[in-house]
Amino acid sequence: MAGADNHEFWSAVATALEHRPSTVAPASECTFDFVESDKKQEESMSTSLTTMGIESLTLEVNQEIRVRASLENTFAALLEQVGPENESPQGKMPMKLEAWPGGRWFRDLGDGNGHLWGHVQAIKRPTLLEICGPLFFSYAVVSNLQYRLSEQNGETVIKFHHKAFGVISEEHRRGVTTGWNHINQLIKARAERGR
Repeated sequence: MAGADNHEFWSAVATALEHRPSTVAPASECTFDFVESDKKQEESMSTSLTTMGIESLTLEVNQEIRVRASLENTFAALLEQVGPENESPQGKMPMKLEAWPGGRWFRDLGDGNGHLWGHVQAIKRPTLLEICGPLFFSYAVVSNLQYRLSEQNGETVIKFHHKAFGVISEEHRRGVTTGWNHINQLIKARAERGR
C-alpha cells in the first residue's frame, strides 16, 4: 500500500477497534468493514477475522529409536545424516549443520542462496542436539527439535521431539511424522553400519 493509502487503512482499523462491541462475537460472525475513499468512488472491503484454538496452532512429534551402536557412533551418525547426508522421502537434500551453539542448520543452494532451517540451541556431545527455527516451514512457524541420546542395556536410545507453534498447513501436518520417521531410520541404519 502506498503511504497515504496505508495511513487511511490503519486509521480505519483504529476506528473499528475503538467502536468494537464489549463482548467478543464468535469467529464466524467477527468482521470489520473498512471503507477507503477517493474523490471518484467509495469502495467497501469486508475482512473476516478467525480465531484459532491453541490445538490448531501446535504440532508435536515424539519418537523413540533404539540403535545397536555406541552413544558416540550414534551421535556422529546423527550429525552426518541431518547434515551432508540428509535425505527426505522425496530424495537427497544435503544440509549444512554448524555443530556448535548458535550454529546454523541450512540448505546451501550455492551463490549465496539457500534456506535457513534453524540454529543450534544446545549441543552436548554425545547426548544432546537441540535446534530451534522455522525448519521446513516457509511461513510463520517456530519449531524446537530435540535429539536426546542415552545408553540403555548396551543400546543407544534416541528420544526425538519436534514441537512447533504457528499456523501449520494440513499438508505439513500429514507429512511430518512420515518425514521424521524416514530421517530417524536412516540415522539408525548409518549408526549400526558404522559399528
